[in-house]
Amino acid sequence: MLATGIVILIIIGAAILFVNGAPFGSLPSLADLKKIQQLPYFRDGQIQNLSPTPSLSEGAGFFNVLKEFLFNKSKRNIPAAPLPSRKTDLFQLDRNKNVLVWFGHSSYFLQIDGKRILVDPVFSGNASPLSFTTKSFAGSDVYNVSDLPDIDYLFITHDHWDHLDYQTILQLKSKVKKIITGRGIGAHLIFWGFDKKNIGEMEWNDQINPEEGFSVNAVTARHFSGRGLQRNRSLWTSFILTTPDKKIFIGGDSGYGSHFAEIGQRFGPFDLAILEDGQYNKYWKYIHMMPEETVQAANDLGAKKLLPVHWAKFSLSLHAWDEPIIRIKKEADLKNLYLLHPMIGEYVDLDAYQEFTSWWEMIQ
Repeated sequence: MLATGIVILIIIGAAILFVNGAPFGSLPSLADLKKIQQLPYFRDGQIQNLSPTPSLSEGAGFFNVLKEFLFNKSKRNIPAAPLPSRKTDLFQLDRNKNVLVWFGHSSYFLQIDGKRILVDPVFSGNASPLSFTTKSFAGSDVYNVSDLPDIDYLFITHDHWDHLDYQTILQLKSKVKKIITGRGIGAHLIFWGFDKKNIGEMEWNDQINPEEGFSVNAVTARHFSGRGLQRNRSLWTSFILTTPDKKIFIGGDSGYGSHFAEIGQRFGPFDLAILEDGQYNKYWKYIHMMPEETVQAANDLGAKKLLPVHWAKFSLSLHAWDEPIIRIKKEADLKNLYLLHPMIGEYVDLDAYQEFTSWWEMIQ
């Protein structure tokens, strides 16, 4: 009995040490926590979505979902061959060109009106606190931090592991001039050694003007946050980036809801909407959109172009790896919406309507 008790204590101690490790970041300080508690959407000890948003849909339970992951996951949830890609040299881009380069999942680079922007970069090869789990697809890691030029604005939409990557963020420290993120996420960044004065934390409906001609609005999303055992202590958000030449919706993760139409009426139309398309399932339909809902959200926003992200790098759901792009392309064609579907690393001219290959069909 004594030996068993000692083993249990050792396991508990190891677990406590693990979840308090540096990659998990930090909870907000007492001063920041008071700011969070004063938010109009903070209730019952945590940040709340503006509309009722259960983590799991009606009739779904933890053991149902676990059973599906263990026994009903698509046999094609991981590509059968390395993903094809191109590698645009980001250092050699003409600063007068408006460009997008997608890195897979929700990571991408924007160059707009001469400013270099990076969103939710994940280059470590996995999206989990355990490096041997949630591995990136073969062929998807064609970029790393050394391939990036200095970044004017780094956007972090929320603190989940597939959007806020500890190893990547540490390597970016000397390259990033300003970070724009949601309230509470600064605690992670400060804990990891970033200067607080270079971090702009925003709340829903905030606006900042980082320099002349550039504005950022933080708007609501329908999701959740948390890297460890405690949820919803930091804000998940979408951003509207307005520059002298473009208006871009940086979506982050969100379930579908009336907020897209409200944002479209208030801020639209948009030159480009970047919205999640992947890792969805009927069991968690309130926190991630189905592909057809993503097209509807883009139309609600009044978007001229749509880039679907949150796919083609990690398997975080039950569907086949290419199902998101197949379904969304079909729906976008039906709704006559211009869809960007570049390869990872492909040069996208944001001032043109270029053609893209159906590159995922190369992998059977």
